[in-house]
Amino acid sequence: MTSLSPQSSPQSSPPSSLSRIRIGSAPDSWGVWFPDDPQQVPWQRFLDEVSASGYEWIELGPYGYLPTDPAVLKEETARRGLTVSAGTVFTGLHRGPEVWESTWAHVSDIAALTQAMGAEHLVVIPAFWRDDKTGEVLEDSTLTPAQWRHLTAQTERLAHEVRERYGLRIVVHPHADTHIDSEENVTRFLDATDSSLVSLCLDTGHYAYCGGDNVKLIETYGERIGYLHLKQVDPLILAEVRANEVPFGPAVARGVMCEPPSGVPALEPVLAAAQRLDVDLFAIVEQDMYPCPPDKPLPIAQRTRAFLRSCGA
Repeated sequence: MTSLSPQSSPQSSPPSSLSRIRIGSAPDSWGVWFPDDPQQVPWQRFLDEVSASGYEWIELGPYGYLPTDPAVLKEETARRGLTVSAGTVFTGLHRGPEVWESTWAHVSDIAALTQAMGAEHLVVIPAFWRDDKTGEVLEDSTLTPAQWRHLTAQTERLAHEVRERYGLRIVVHPHADTHIDSEENVTRFLDATDSSLVSLCLDTGHYAYCGGDNVKLIETYGERIGYLHLKQVDPLILAEVRANEVPFGPAVARGVMCEPPSGVPALEPVLAAAQRLDVDLFAIVEQDMYPCPPDKPLPIAQRTRAFLRSCGA
């Protein structure tokens, strides 16, 4: 495990080190949402700048943004001192067994690259019920009992197959504008799935965005927390977003996800609660900023890494 001991000075002693927390970042913090988009920075610049910001762990981001040839990606990450923590897949498993083949076709390539890069986690994001770019409503925001059964059973199947074929553990990501979002839906999902197969990627910003208490969730379902995304929301913009039922994509464009430590939830108690679980956890910084000017992410990333060091991480 990479040492993450904080810097110290004679004037001020940092809090005790969060020794079980491994800090990283992701293409998302550079405004990257898609494999290829003219509004996004080139992948080489992302790798250069995430390394320059002091991070040692990264996620793959949208499949196809970073090189998909493992030999190329290993060379590019290694010479910048970077290691991959996870890949990410998008699923619509509530739609039932008929989507299994198309889902697996999407998952298998990403799982293979994730495995080849030495990572052990696959972040699973449920399907959006409204389009994250246009806000178009794609389906009902509430699942039927049958759809809930499909979601839980198919997620367990995915977890089993990914573990057996690629040696990876899935971590399901509660996300705004999906069916796994609020405290009610997250706990319903956890209660209905096998803890030996299905863990959670707790995204602190998304859970707060949807009204959840991050520390409470960690303390109540600690054995299900397998991975963290560190993110904050601007409470004033969030209030406007909720009042006007703004879709997630346009909300991000308004700046609803903000630079720590200016938003909620406070990350210090979240990290402290995660440390008390006494297990090794990745905590990957993600500040949704799509789209953003190309020169905006680097100074934010550097300040965020410094802030997390001041928290002991």
